[in-house]
Amino acid sequence: MESGLLDTAAAAGLCPVAAGRRRVGSTGTARCFLSCSCASRDCRVSASYSHSISRMLSGVRSAARKRLFRSDPAELLGVANWSETGGGGAGGHQHWWTALENNFVLEATDDEYGGVVVDADRLPADRAAFARSLAASLSYWKSVGKKGVWLKLPVDLAEFVPLAVKEGFKYHHAEEAYLMMTYWIPDEPNMLPANASHQVGVGGFVINDQMEVLVVQEKYRGSSLDGVWKLPTGFILASEEIYTGASREVKEETGVDTEFVDVVAFRHAHNVAFHKSDLFFICMLRPVSSEIKIDETEIQAAKWMALEEFVKQPFIQEDHIFQKIMDICIQRLRKCYCGLTPHHVVSKFDDRTSTLYYNVAEPEDVNCSAA
Repeated sequence: MESGLLDTAAAAGLCPVAAGRRRVGSTGTARCFLSCSCASRDCRVSASYSHSISRMLSGVRSAARKRLFRSDPAELLGVANWSETGGGGAGGHQHWWTALENNFVLEATDDEYGGVVVDADRLPADRAAFARSLAASLSYWKSVGKKGVWLKLPVDLAEFVPLAVKEGFKYHHAEEAYLMMTYWIPDEPNMLPANASHQVGVGGFVINDQMEVLVVQEKYRGSSLDGVWKLPTGFILASEEIYTGASREVKEETGVDTEFVDVVAFRHAHNVAFHKSDLFFICMLRPVSSEIKIDETEIQAAKWMALEEFVKQPFIQEDHIFQKIMDICIQRLRKCYCGLTPHHVVSKFDDRTSTLYYNVAEPEDVNCSAA
């Protein structure tokens, strides 16, 4: 017990004098634990750090008292034989307080909404240490009034997931390399933001000077698309702009290089893939090359197709959305319609550059209203 307290003192940056005082006065407060009369500059502990550690230990002790008769000490602390440590009596309770003090709270940073974000790079290395630290951390965060907890578990620490679930953490979202979990502390409605609700797709309307549209047939498609020639489409990548994503998808599927002109329309649909909503942007692109070289992993065929022939396909004529999209694209070609072009602007709110899409011109054809 004494050596454990001295180890804790060393970990906190305390000198042997302060550590010895804490060992002698084991029932003293955390403030006493951190005080030191040593004159050596190396042994001084800053007032702010002392106060922080004092609050941590006080908070953990206070919250632990509330959980004392609702938790299994052996399970919480990883003690194989709780009776050997004096469990069940006053000595056992004191052992529990000391053990909680020696289990440091997980490294985390405060967020701007009164919560904490656990440092995923500084998690304990094994299951037992993680379980103990997580339980102690939750007790501390509750005691100091924290709200939401964000816990990011890398894929190589997937074995920690059941331990977090047991403590009450919920799944938030997952990426290829990690799982994000959350815990809402207050006894009030959960105010943490939900997982991303949308996926974003793009379609490239590429038309050359001969009024030919670049179209593809996908290798993997539903029966309703058999024999159908459609626009190249795909999903926007993380941190990718709409205008660069549209050109990239066309390049990947057909090998044709393009320049972005504008967004002519977008569709908003719900309960699409995995019950997510879907935003789909139709982009007009200008070809700067003409040779086609398909991506054989996902494209069956590609070609330049006369606009009139493309529009007359039953697939388009019998679908109100695609018919309207083609009407808009044709009006855009006639300069009777203005699309949205990207403009980079900086917001004073967050001092970050964003892309704002808007039109800057009026239709040029005076006869457009009669079309």
